[in-house]
Amino acid sequence: MQGPIPYMQRTRDWYLALGYGNPYEWAHHDDAPYRPLRKPLAECRVALVTTAAPYQPDKGPQGPGAPYNAAAKFYQVYSGDTSRDHDLRIAHVGIDRKNANMEDAGCWFPLKALRDAARAGRIGGLAPRFHGAPTNRSQRHTIEVDAPEIVARCLEDGADAAILVPNCPVCHQTVSLVARQLEAAGIATVVMGTAKDIVEHCGVPRLLFSDFPLGNAAGRPNDPASQALTLELALGLLESAPGPRTTLQSPLRWSDDADWKLDYCNVDRVPADEIARLRAENERAREIARSIRETPQAAES
Repeated sequence: MQGPIPYMQRTRDWYLALGYGNPYEWAHHDDAPYRPLRKPLAECRVALVTTAAPYQPDKGPQGPGAPYNAAAKFYQVYSGDTSRDHDLRIAHVGIDRKNANMEDAGCWFPLKALRDAARAGRIGGLAPRFHGAPTNRSQRHTIEVDAPEIVARCLEDGADAAILVPNCPVCHQTVSLVARQLEAAGIATVVMGTAKDIVEHCGVPRLLFSDFPLGNAAGRPNDPASQALTLELALGLLESAPGPRTTLQSPLRWSDDADWKLDYCNVDRVPADEIARLRAENERAREIARSIRETPQAAES
């Protein structure tokens, strides 16, 4: 398979195979808001929006090799101090666990790369906080609750631009909806993503597409040069996009062999006797997530 993975079709086929007869309807907009930078990027304060979750030691495996862990999810916007280091992880979302790397947070949380860009004068500076966007299947909740909260925090922080980094398929939809509201509020955005079809279907001003496994939108693992180049491509897109719905594809390749694209949520690669087990596993995860949504959460990291 040489083209981008069709994540919307993959996930539709996957959940139909598991016995869910009501396919998810992905967010779709024909148009997208667009806000050009109001001043040179070297004078802009840049915010970072992530779908990664703060590590919770009491919530089970969340490191390299961890299975999908619904207990580690969060359902309220949180913020963290960009001047400090943070242990953020992605075990709570549906990344490509066969091919993605869960060890190097630089793959999904480019805080260090952004600090380097600020020190080099490429950007005017980092916003004082980064913001965590909950991965919520409810588009209405994202649009009416989470996105406005992130917009308010970015405005409070004086952000001129924002970089949004998703991980799972629904994460890509979430940050796309957030990006639309940030642009409408006057903050220029770029989504750094790996699920091209979902982001373009939703409609965003700017997308830097990396043809990598889910969970690696900010660059290759243990490859600082790759992560720096990926960020630079995103920053360049902030400056150069001529209008909304501009997609730039990174020239970087995950590997010479594209067979990795056949693995994620591919029903053709799942033995029939595995379906019942996967359905039961998914139901358990849904119950755990439901209990978390009903429990008050802290808003700061």
